[in-house]
Amino acid sequence: MQMKKCRMCKSSKLNLILDLGHSSLSDGFLTKDDLNESETSYPLNVLICKTCGLCQLGYTVSPEKMFNKNYPYDSSTTSYGREHFHNMGVNICNNFNLESKSLVVDVGSNTGVLLSSFKSKNMKVLGIEPSDNVASIARKKGINTITAFFSKKIAEKILKKYGKVSVLTGTNVFAHIDDLDDFMNGVKILLKSDGILVIEAPYLVNLFDNLEYDTIYHEHLSYLSVKPLKQFCEKHKMDLFDVEIQKIHGGTLRYFIGRKGKHEISKNINKFLKLESTKKIYSDKKLKQFAKNVKDHRSKLLKLLFNLKKSGKTIVAISAPAKGNTLLNYCKIGTETIDYITEKNPMKIGKFSPGMHIPIFSDKKLISDKPDYALVLAWNFADEIIKNNHYFKSNKGKFIIPLPFPKII
Repeated sequence: MQMKKCRMCKSSKLNLILDLGHSSLSDGFLTKDDLNESETSYPLNVLICKTCGLCQLGYTVSPEKMFNKNYPYDSSTTSYGREHFHNMGVNICNNFNLESKSLVVDVGSNTGVLLSSFKSKNMKVLGIEPSDNVASIARKKGINTITAFFSKKIAEKILKKYGKVSVLTGTNVFAHIDDLDDFMNGVKILLKSDGILVIEAPYLVNLFDNLEYDTIYHEHLSYLSVKPLKQFCEKHKMDLFDVEIQKIHGGTLRYFIGRKGKHEISKNINKFLKLESTKKIYSDKKLKQFAKNVKDHRSKLLKLLFNLKKSGKTIVAISAPAKGNTLLNYCKIGTETIDYITEKNPMKIGKFSPGMHIPIFSDKKLISDKPDYALVLAWNFADEIIKNNHYFKSNKGKFIIPLPFPKII
């Protein structure tokens, strides 16, 4: 569905800032039998609202097509991710003095890695997860999980059965939601008077500064920054009362939201608003430069890969994140360049990448094949990936980090 109004302020003043063409769903990994069927692709372009400043996708794919029983993402795959979510839960409990048995609800709870942290602090926990395959993993860990998309209607059911919520979290979820007003109405139904909503999402400033255009794919409907989110909260009589920078995913902001007047407003809010103003991230000049930088990056990466292949080198890719498929599809990097992709997530091994149809094998194949180069698609976890695959480097293999600029290490 083509967007005609801003997801936050409903303005129709939407301008195109980046067009990545048509792309398959980034988490739509294919089986061998799927290759015999036609694969659907959708427009992948980014708009900016000239009224509130929200950057957002111009085309919305039905969430049921993306978040279902075949959803392959597991937030507990990396040790860095597990540590991040553990620390997040502990810090929220300590910083907000949560009482034992306080109810914590995580929207888009995945395999329950964040809720496990809250549970270890003796909190009551409830996960809301639309993909039953990962929800079932959470249940096996003892995490009570409802298979559903969060909405005002679901919030009413939760309230009736479980009562008011002290903390509601959504990590890399808020940006996935099309109807943000319905989401916020659900939040207001559930939260206690002093309850908090904590969300995490990639930061628009980092997207521009670090050229993180691979984070643009159909699951990510909004590219958040402080200015439009603050205005959106005010529209709902809520306060964005604090913001923290997190290192995960190449630069993420953690936003703290509560009922109006219930929490002291941190100086961080004005600090980030000033940063966005100083960097002029909403200006036409900045947006045009970003689009140019994306095109220039594609040329540089393709030149590097072409020259390596021309000299007879073998190249594979390591890790198969959703973001990697934006890079592969936009740059048109297929099996003529990348022999295969290796992965540690069993939900992806044995399948093919969406769009470019590159086969995916276990990381163990790096040991037997000893390719010359490995393109690190999950570059935001490059340190951990390189450490886990030290044997590849000891066999004189080299890693290619694609972003923010192509480099060989």
